[in-house]
Formats: sequence, C-alpha cells, structure tokens
Amino acid sequence: MRSRYTAYVLNNEAYLLATWHTATRPTSLNLAAQPSAQWLGLEVKKHTAIDDSASVEFVARYRINGRAVRLHEISRFVHEAGCWYYVDGVVD
Repeated sequence: MRSRYTAYVLNNEAYLLATWHTATRPTSLNLAAQPSAQWLGLEVKKHTAIDDSASVEFVARYRINGRAVRLHEISRFVHEAGCWYYVDGVVD
C-alpha cells in the first residue's frame, strides 16, 4: 500500500500498473493528463490478511487545484507468484 501511495506521489504510472492485478488493471491511468496533486500524507487505519488475500483501509490526503481532498478507501490485494497486487477498492 505504501509503495503504491509513493508511486502516486511520484506520478509513477508504470509501477502502479505493474502492481495492479491483471483481472482489474486499466490499460492506462493517464496521470500526466490529470491535474497535478500535492500529496499530504497516508494513514493506514487497518489491514487484514488471510492466506493469499488482504485488505487495507487507509486515508490519503492531497490538495488539488487548491482544494483539500481526503480519500478513504478499503483496498483489496492478492498475493501471486511472490508479489502483492492491487485488485480494487471501495471508496468511503
């Protein structure tokens, strides 16, 4: 989770796509075309792992066009071939 947050901070689209599960991965995120965000912090609230699946509840804060945004999400991950992959998330 923290590495994906860092990838958003650095606009590292290649890393985000590489760590996204193939079943749900978009073809592109087109981060360069989106308004630039100033990332302010990540707080991991809770995580659970059972066998090869996990969930992470987090709050990420950022500012975009001068407006503060708080993203509260519960993300699902799966472990395959020695790597964790983001599957999807539910935004609160």
